[in-house]
Amino acid sequence: MNIEDFKNIYFVGIGGIGMSAIARYFKAIGKNVYGYDKTQTLLTSELEKEGISIIFSDEVDQIPEIYLNKTETLVVYTPAIPSNHEQLSFFKNENYHLMKRAQVLGFLSDPLNGIGIAGTHGKTTVSSLTAHIFKNSTQDCNAFLGGIARNYNTNLLLSKTSPWVVLEADEFDRSFLQLHPQVAVVTSMDADHLDIYGEKEELEKTFQNYVRQIKKGGHLVYKKGLPLKPEGINLHSYSLEEEEADFYAKNLKLIKGLYQFDLVHPNGCIEGLNLSYPGRINVENAIAASAVALICGINQEELRLALNNFMGVRRRFDYRIKSDKLVFIDDYAHHPKELWESISSVKAIYPDKKITGIFQPHLFTRTRDFADGFAESLDLLDELILLDIYPARELPIEGVDSSLILSKMKKKGRICSKDELIEQIKQGEIEVLLTLGAGDIDKLVEPIAQILNQRIK
Repeated sequence: MNIEDFKNIYFVGIGGIGMSAIARYFKAIGKNVYGYDKTQTLLTSELEKEGISIIFSDEVDQIPEIYLNKTETLVVYTPAIPSNHEQLSFFKNENYHLMKRAQVLGFLSDPLNGIGIAGTHGKTTVSSLTAHIFKNSTQDCNAFLGGIARNYNTNLLLSKTSPWVVLEADEFDRSFLQLHPQVAVVTSMDADHLDIYGEKEELEKTFQNYVRQIKKGGHLVYKKGLPLKPEGINLHSYSLEEEEADFYAKNLKLIKGLYQFDLVHPNGCIEGLNLSYPGRINVENAIAASAVALICGINQEELRLALNNFMGVRRRFDYRIKSDKLVFIDDYAHHPKELWESISSVKAIYPDKKITGIFQPHLFTRTRDFADGFAESLDLLDELILLDIYPARELPIEGVDSSLILSKMKKKGRICSKDELIEQIKQGEIEVLLTLGAGDIDKLVEPIAQILNQRIK
């Protein structure tokens, strides 16, 4: 089956960040593209402006007639869609050609030189920065990203000439096992998605299986200390400041909220690199992306330019307001380690400011499994407003709610509903504000920004 032979592509869950990149790809090559999603978001609105029609009802009679032609229609779905979804059940019962998002990504990327970037944290920033470096070089690239790269205002990058494709390799539902990259990156293997894996050991085993799928003679770039030793490929370790790694930073300096560093690599040192994207963790992400670039033949000056003009990723340490009076940063962090890195980075940049965080926990299982870790990370804040858990695909678990996190914290916080939040922001004394989480907290970002901008004026 050649998926590019289908005339019509129907997406069940088109508003997902990974799904939307593939939808944009099929639209770009001239296919009829249509999709369903549960709710309207900024991303679905952007897709509609690009000419992709979307419905927000799962009733079968909402499916347009041309997509009822089974021989000409491919149905792409995300594992986040429940199995009893009305449209998905219809497509399955009628024996349509169905493919998971990850399978489609594997089909599209296998003929090219894939750069698959995996990890429980950091993969979106590393993949976006890697793609940006390639775009700023003579090599160029295609890319399917898990976030909206601000330099391009999209999660899909296309090239008519480049053999390279940068892929966000997602461990959720073992999706990345559909990929066979030429170059792979693993940023982290912390316990996560235990609703899928059960135990951390099973998660680690799946990462081992992923790196075994690197094409023979290919390359693995991995965070120093991760237990990954596949055979038949070239291994390259990286670290923020650990000299035993193959790639690491030295002379790290924080200058006006941004980092400058020297990049040590196996063939020497590139001095005075300036990263235009804030956050200490993003220096580490930049080292990973730079390692890939140098391995693939990108020269030092191309690398220097790209690091200096990278604008970041929407919802990844995303400055919404940056003034002397007030700062507002939006971040996707939804795991204890990510929260720790994000809050620590903000405290390093603004050591004398009061840091207020609004956190929306994501998933009942994740809250249950990591309540202690969430409490420890959120204790770094000076003030915490905690929203109710965003359930996503899950049903409630008895005894698991946001108060479970509060009960384990040393500092005090308060629980607030989404409906009450805007009024609390109006009344609060804010110096530096962080919105944190992977649920629908993003819908509150713009209203919060409007209130804070009015306060500045």
